Amino acid sequence: MSSSHDYKKDKRNNNIKIYINGKYYLRNKAKISVFDSSVMLGDGCWDSLRYHNKKFIFLNEHMKRLYKDAKLLDIKIHLKRKELIKALYKTLKINKMTTDVHLRIIVSRGLKSTPYQSPKVTISKPTIIIIPEYKKPDNNIYKRGLKLVTVRTIRGPKNVQDPQINSLSKLNCILACIEASKKGGEEALMFDINGNIATNNSTHFFYIKNNIVYTSTGKYCVTGITRQKVIDLCKKNKIIVKEMNFKLKNILNADEAFATGTFAGIVPIRQINNKKFSIKNENLTFKILYFYNQLINQ
Repeated sequence: MSSSHDYKKDKRNNNIKIYINGKYYLRNKAKISVFDSSVMLGDGCWDSLRYHNKKFIFLNEHMKRLYKDAKLLDIKIHLKRKELIKALYKTLKINKMTTDVHLRIIVSRGLKSTPYQSPKVTISKPTIIIIPEYKKPDNNIYKRGLKLVTVRTIRGPKNVQDPQINSLSKLNCILACIEASKKGGEEALMFDINGNIATNNSTHFFYIKNNIVYTSTGKYCVTGITRQKVIDLCKKNKIIVKEMNFKLKNILNADEAFATGTFAGIVPIRQINNKKFSIKNENLTFKILYFYNQLINQ
């Protein structure tokens, strides 16, 4: 079964060195305490980014999102942005990595003195982890496309768990992912609290009708960096793009659909429930993908 995170396996990942609080450990030696907030409660935030042809893709945007999410969770990252960026580059240097790298940054609230949810029992600075891996998207996904299915698990309101935060607690998306898999889908297409289409469980959703690109308002989505870049590219290249509420019936009447994310960029969708889409080179999706590849390779 395909996914938007399909990649070519690389044996070099067996020997990567992982950053944990300023020190580096081989993959099989990288461990944190059972009292860490991430283990206890999924309490923290994360971000991921790509290192492509000796440069980070949208580095400033990813740092802005990470620090924004940490602030919303009332976690004060003790490293300044420049210091964390320096740690990212050092991680690449130690691992002798130059391209086709995917990095996951994890920030937890820190160590607990006892198993309890209150931040008052946190006894350390936030835990910071950087996991670098050689990950090159599998080109077959761009030819084959994704199959989405709608699920009962929805994106909740801000006053339950802010859906715009990239929190370590991904239970909402995990349950949607499990539900989709049981229904034969490769990703879940999720509704918001009002019955509008919100997003996928691990990517952002777009559809195309009559050469007009549509995506949700973003109110019930993680702040999408690739999503915003696609919106900007459409505007720059005079492709009409609309951020608005829409229903399932709208996308089942669409001409094309695609998903966006940090890892694979733009991935065509071949099917939503029983609705099938033709994946052709002349599709507008691939024109937008061309503009996106130009952007990250410039």
